[in-house]
Amino acid sequence: MKRMLVFLGAVCLASVAGADVLSRADMRDVRLQGHVGDLLSLCLVNHLADTDPLYLTKPFHSRQEASWWQTEFWGKWMHAAVPFAEYAGDSVLRRRIAAGLEDIMSTQSADGYIGNYRPERRYGHGCWDVWGTKYTLLGLLFASGDGSGLEAGLKSRALSAAERLAGCLMRTFGEVGADSFRPLDSATPLCRTGWYRGMPSCSVLEPIVLLYRRTGKNVYLDFARYIMDQMDADDGARLVKECGKPVFERITEGGLDSALKAYEMMSCYQGLLELSDVLRFGGKVTDIAVADRLLSAAVSTAGHIIAEEINIVGGAASGEHWYGGRAKQVWNYNRQNETCVLTTWMRFCEKLFMETGDPKYVDAMEQCFYNAYLATMKPDGTVFSQYCPLAGTRTTGEHHCRMHTNCCNANGPRGFLCFLGSMLAAQGDTVRLNLYASGFASIAVPSLGGKVDFQVYTEYPKAGRIEIWYRSERAATFSLAPRIPAWCGHWFMEVNGKKVEGGNDSARQPRLARTWEPGDKVVLEFEMPVKAHIQDHHVAFTRGPVTLARDARWGSDIGETIRPAFAGDGSGETSMPDVAKLKLDFRQVEPEGAWMAFDAVLPVGTHSESVDGKLPRTVRFVDFASAGGTWDSRSAYCTWLPLLRFEQRR
Repeated sequence: MKRMLVFLGAVCLASVAGADVLSRADMRDVRLQGHVGDLLSLCLVNHLADTDPLYLTKPFHSRQEASWWQTEFWGKWMHAAVPFAEYAGDSVLRRRIAAGLEDIMSTQSADGYIGNYRPERRYGHGCWDVWGTKYTLLGLLFASGDGSGLEAGLKSRALSAAERLAGCLMRTFGEVGADSFRPLDSATPLCRTGWYRGMPSCSVLEPIVLLYRRTGKNVYLDFARYIMDQMDADDGARLVKECGKPVFERITEGGLDSALKAYEMMSCYQGLLELSDVLRFGGKVTDIAVADRLLSAAVSTAGHIIAEEINIVGGAASGEHWYGGRAKQVWNYNRQNETCVLTTWMRFCEKLFMETGDPKYVDAMEQCFYNAYLATMKPDGTVFSQYCPLAGTRTTGEHHCRMHTNCCNANGPRGFLCFLGSMLAAQGDTVRLNLYASGFASIAVPSLGGKVDFQVYTEYPKAGRIEIWYRSERAATFSLAPRIPAWCGHWFMEVNGKKVEGGNDSARQPRLARTWEPGDKVVLEFEMPVKAHIQDHHVAFTRGPVTLARDARWGSDIGETIRPAFAGDGSGETSMPDVAKLKLDFRQVEPEGAWMAFDAVLPVGTHSESVDGKLPRTVRFVDFASAGGTWDSRSAYCTWLPLLRFEQRR
């Protein structure tokens, strides 16, 4: 922070500002407890640790593929398995990682290629080969990192394998010098490989930039600039040129060569953000201008996604494509909320927050995580669904590429990484507490030159109360800035029993600046009234960041009509209620089989002539993540409920 006010034993409230770079907590310094911690443990034990990496590397031993994408599965698993093995201190998982790493490196050919495509189809149009190379590079890079916990020699060989694979890829598109890359006019442009205007192929930018960060070799930065140009080429996806357009209005023609594929588009912007970060701190004025342009394109695109695509459960896409879904969400669309889209949206938001410090991206991540994302994981943690509709049932999805898994099941665990990676961030003299869950966490504060420790007790978002304890052994002077969610209209905060003024303050991350003593306690409490959302003669309800849904386990007619008089004022039922004036009475209950549940007395049905039809009755709602929990028709669910319509007659 550029300016800090400190009062011994007192609290000063100010908005977080300043240009200091955000840094995140090391995941090894975070330990989740409570409901989210339990879900993560199930995912670790029953999904990641139960996956055989040698099954995922099997396709790499046969190079006969011509069109499919099975080589993405290993890299996705490795991306999650490596950090979670360290998080959990899991030696069994670490041994599986080492075995998978050894096996995939054994398939690398003399020219550096690791993949499963036959030579005449390698890195061509209509292939997912570059896309698979992206995930293989990510897997190798994560395994070779300082935090992987693997033996030093194995990590060194993994980095060498990544460099050789990157070299093979670069030689396909240009001339590779000692420390430079020059594209060749005779080569097929990267944007004309794969599908969807080259977006899957161009998303290889992310690991290429990470490889530059790791090695400092200019050849990778040169190649990254080439990929950036390909993303914006006229015959590519034009991701910078057209960033001001809604994503569903980008290049729509061409079927498989349109630019509407949500997962792949966001993956490209993820790479552009990584490149922007590198260029910004490279020192050249021209590079800073490019970095600003790339960041602006990503921010603009994310703004359009939030405004026009994100639905009430924080998800997006139909058939994996952008479609202006926010305005259409009350209707059933094909293949809503693909898990790959959800995890990539959270990763995109995570990176945007770290680049901009804007808490709106944490809001978006939180909405997705507690609703659509958690809903995709089977209650025992074994499987992630492929899609997550706003009404219907949960399902495991199809098998992909002649294998007993699919892209979403492989991608699912990475969503927990976003949550853990965003909980705490430090900036100058300030610790920003962004996401709330019970557990322990430490983070290095730049102004202190050391770490501070916290313990959090909360049932959030089931309840609005959060207790934050300072657990370091020594006193320290710094600022704590807890995030005030955008959905929250009123909040209360106290430090050591003394109220902090400003409960209706507009600051999204108010700063508590003080000298913290061991055992100091902050209590933060959010009011969490249920809110109604009305769209296209339908109504849905949210409480805090959580969307509520009806589930067939607690009422067979889950899609029954609600009469507009649910406002409860007894006025005419011929007009939509004023949402701003609604005072909804939802009473929290504790049934078995749901994380959260609420009973509301509502006027339901289309018949109000009889006494039975006229009187409101109790309707049960559960949190969206719990809805559909049996993964069959026994728990069919519905989010948007129809409102009764009337025709006005003179």
